[in-house]
Amino acid sequence: MDILTTLHTMQAEIALAVILIVVLLTDLFLKTPSPKVMQRLSCVLLVLLLPVTLTSPYEVEAFGGMYQNTAMTSVAKTLLTAGTLLVFLQANPWLEREDTRHKAGEFYLLTLSTLLGMFYMISAGNFLLLYVGLELASIPMACLVAFDKFRHHSAEAGAKFILSAMFSSALMLYGLSLVYGTCGTMYFADLSQHMTGTPLQILAIVLFFAGMGFKLSLVPFHMWTPDTYEGAPTCVSAYLSVISKGAAAFTLLNALVKAFGPMASQWEDLAAVVIILSITLANVLALLQHDMKRFMAYSSISQAGYIMLGVISGSAIGMTSLVYYILVYMISNLAAFGVIAIIENRTGKITIDDYNGLYSTNPKLSIVMMLALFSLAGIPPFAGFFSKFFIFAAAAEQGFYVLVFIALLNTIISLYYYLLVVKAMFINKTEEAIA
Repeated sequence: MDILTTLHTMQAEIALAVILIVVLLTDLFLKTPSPKVMQRLSCVLLVLLLPVTLTSPYEVEAFGGMYQNTAMTSVAKTLLTAGTLLVFLQANPWLEREDTRHKAGEFYLLTLSTLLGMFYMISAGNFLLLYVGLELASIPMACLVAFDKFRHHSAEAGAKFILSAMFSSALMLYGLSLVYGTCGTMYFADLSQHMTGTPLQILAIVLFFAGMGFKLSLVPFHMWTPDTYEGAPTCVSAYLSVISKGAAAFTLLNALVKAFGPMASQWEDLAAVVIILSITLANVLALLQHDMKRFMAYSSISQAGYIMLGVISGSAIGMTSLVYYILVYMISNLAAFGVIAIIENRTGKITIDDYNGLYSTNPKLSIVMMLALFSLAGIPPFAGFFSKFFIFAAAAEQGFYVLVFIALLNTIISLYYYLLVVKAMFINKTEEAIA
């Protein structure tokens, strides 16, 4: 394959790499730090990247099949780019603070670096490229989590994140070594011919699933999530909860279907157990939270369980419902985190009790938060209801009726804790205005 064909095949990754260089050079040559300039430049460049990701050539590959691009991966990259753009639009008030003004360029560079790693994860046709993309996405993310190292618990959150990432990465890498040892290849297209369900291959799937479960915040790989979301800057928590989770979901679906497809009966049982644990435990623990960011962390763990319903279905309808679910989840979750960020930047308050009487002082923020929470809860006629309906239908079509029934019961539980925040804003009274 000549260099021009490769450039055309990987145009989304190459365009993002060019954007990284432009942002880096701009940050280096700016005489005085300017978060507003860096934000505008990064947002404009991401807007220009959107048509590039969406129009990338379909059903092509590079480097002997190590890199693959399909219509599904192009849509996924477009969604992640749009979500990153929304995060950038929310980040400026935080970056305008005195202690972060000089680091605005670093924030945009680190975030774009993680996005580039996610692009490689999604388009991987070989486990080595998947692992390289995973590390490229995880290491800058640890820096983002610890960005506010002198405020709150950001440094602690960064340490917990990187240690958990190292452990899960080691598990995944050991699992991939077992894949290569039993199959003699790391290419997805070749692996399906060698997957026979031997004990070592089953262990390999478990270890690989554990590594991806960390990225998705699935139980029991979720322990880092509440502390990291609480300590990280709010816009970074939003990025973690949506963009990182979406990339992991698309990557996991791609690997399970293409590489481990012949062993579907084994990994479907594993995924079903993880889905039930994630949705149920997260919903119960969310009821006990008082900090809004920890509350949203357990909400995201629960949502990851619902996302896995699309992954486990493994069908065309499952893929379509997964894309729609992540789109709706992205908009709803970023809206909720946007309100949390505004209130935190204005008042420094982050507990649910601090939201008492918010409607009387700021009805616009209250309505945005209410709509976001209603959508996350799946209340009709909001988009979240249809996203859950489609993903339940996809799982039911594949015969996972018990799993869908348990997920429906947990949806009722989630209504209660989402409505606790709505009740605080619209019904509870307070003598102190917070926003």
